[in-house]
Amino acid sequence: MQLSPVQAVFLTPSKASVIFATKGVIAMALSLLVAMYLNLDRPYWALISAVFLQLRPQSGLVIEKSLCQIFGTLIGGAVGIAILEAFVSYPELAIGALALWLGINATASAMMRSTNFIYAFAMAGITACIIVLLVMVNPATASSQTIFAVAQARISEIVVGSICAALVSQLLWPVSVAQILQQQARTVVNQTLDYLAAELAKDSSHEQRHQHIDTILASLTALTDDATAVTYEGPLGPGRSRAANLLCNKVMSLLAVIQIFGRLQRNHPEQIPPSLNKMLASLSSDFSRMSASQDFDECYQLAKAQRGQFLQQRNDSHCETPLERRLLRVASELISDLMLVMKAYDALQNSSTVRLNAPALVPHRDPLVGLTTGLRTTLMFLIGAGIWIGTGSASALMIMLLPVIFSIMLARLPMVILMVVLKRLLIGIAISTPLAIFFALNLLAQSSGDFELLVLILAGPFFVGLIALSNQPTLPYGLGICIPFVILVQPGNDMSRAFSIDYTVSNAFAIAVGVTILICLFRMITGPSAAMMQAFLIKSAVKDLRQLHKHHNPEDWFNARMGERLLRLTNADKGSPAAGHRLTDLGLTGLNLGHISARLQRSLRSVDDDITPLLNDWQNALADAYLAASRGETSSHFTNASNALVLALQQTEISQQQRQVIEGMCERIAMTFERTAEGFRSH
Repeated sequence: MQLSPVQAVFLTPSKASVIFATKGVIAMALSLLVAMYLNLDRPYWALISAVFLQLRPQSGLVIEKSLCQIFGTLIGGAVGIAILEAFVSYPELAIGALALWLGINATASAMMRSTNFIYAFAMAGITACIIVLLVMVNPATASSQTIFAVAQARISEIVVGSICAALVSQLLWPVSVAQILQQQARTVVNQTLDYLAAELAKDSSHEQRHQHIDTILASLTALTDDATAVTYEGPLGPGRSRAANLLCNKVMSLLAVIQIFGRLQRNHPEQIPPSLNKMLASLSSDFSRMSASQDFDECYQLAKAQRGQFLQQRNDSHCETPLERRLLRVASELISDLMLVMKAYDALQNSSTVRLNAPALVPHRDPLVGLTTGLRTTLMFLIGAGIWIGTGSASALMIMLLPVIFSIMLARLPMVILMVVLKRLLIGIAISTPLAIFFALNLLAQSSGDFELLVLILAGPFFVGLIALSNQPTLPYGLGICIPFVILVQPGNDMSRAFSIDYTVSNAFAIAVGVTILICLFRMITGPSAAMMQAFLIKSAVKDLRQLHKHHNPEDWFNARMGERLLRLTNADKGSPAAGHRLTDLGLTGLNLGHISARLQRSLRSVDDDITPLLNDWQNALADAYLAASRGETSSHFTNASNALVLALQQTEISQQQRQVIEGMCERIAMTFERTAEGFRSH
């Protein structure tokens, strides 16, 4: 009988899943042991802290998340103390200050791409909430000493969980981020080579090429996110991080440059000389051979030989037109970028030092998305606060805590995936409730209270939840099992509250209600429309095109800023299949324009100072025309600026061939703008 993916995770777990779950149980047991030994008030918060660190178990990622968690906890603790000192006698103002603090952190978290940095903001917000709310439950006993004691206990519990999880990750069956980066790098290189071959192949379809683009951009994002954490893995870590950044950046260059040949072959095949056509076919074949090969030296030698052929053909001035000369130069630059990608890949595989560096892909920061996340999180907290104040139930505090964390942590997920994750969370909560009441608490009530028995009873449910956490499809189930289970059982030195069935059921109900409310809020507050986000993405690209010439290494700078924009544009295209990948094509056009203009600026800067104003005007006209094309319009400004630049170049010392190449380049860019505008007008 064929098992479903979910059934396979639980019934036939892999060795890696079993090791992951075993490490998680040990980390949680150690966290509980230390917290109970230190006689902390609520040791189960150390367990919750350890659970969140299990989401990515690689050593560097755990260390990075531990540091983010500790830093966020300390900041949140300081803010919580400040709020209580100022408003302990005014609970309404304290709630308002907490809501504002949560909104600020949620908004800031939406500007991050790395999950660990998002988690730091979540911890800064939620730690302040825990401290303030636990003091306000008994306002009559609140004093400066009580406030400090509560803050110290909450911070200590979370820090204990972080440190214990990091130690277990480092000492027992360690899995390094470097290993993950090596696998990701191999995937990215193969995907890129397949795409380069597809762009040059005359029989590839539009849909096939865009499938390659989608997978490359997703893989690049994952590689960039993990590259920061590898710096924590020994002295070779920073070099590996630089290698990963270089690889990602140069892959973006390859995506930009290959557009010239692919679009020229499809739209103007008559302009490609027969000799160059033959060389491009050979290049496409070699790209496929490199992708299939497992031998790095073979791939590198193939690329090196191809570059030599293009350089030799380029130096043979008797057999080339100005267009062929330019295309040969572009082809040799493309191969040079590919060789840099291979060097970066080799550095990741063999831990060699990397002297070259390139900017990492930077997250696209959309203020509207940030404000939406902040508003949603603030409303979630205020709704919980209203229920708490209205009912007076201590269990209502759960509505103000866990759903708030999920609101921040899950905000970046696409809506379709988000709804699936939240529904699976609810299923996990439904599973954890009987596990806590009928299994764990029932057995614990009959036990002697020894720590060994406590761990043995908790280990089973934790192991099941962690097995689920180890696999992406079942991760929400695992999160829904582990964290509510800890809150419902509340293991520690004093478990008298947990043995009250009414109290436990109330907590379970509050958590489920909170997640249900969060689902409703995500449906109601969806953020800016797709059209608005797309317009903002294009305007950001246009702004960078205007500023391109002001940077020392413009191609690398532009690559870093266009990476996530392209990913978001491809995601927007997935949401409207009938659009035919227009937005992805527009993003690739912008990436290509950035590279073309950067190289033109660099080649003409030293020609004549009088050219500089015309060159700057041409760059602005290029950006204007790109924006106009995205709206289905054409701009005469670019044609006029191009004519003025070509006319001025006739008065300089550059060769006639170079002038012809620049003139031809401007004409082809103008044709690209017309074709792009026509595509947007027809939809």
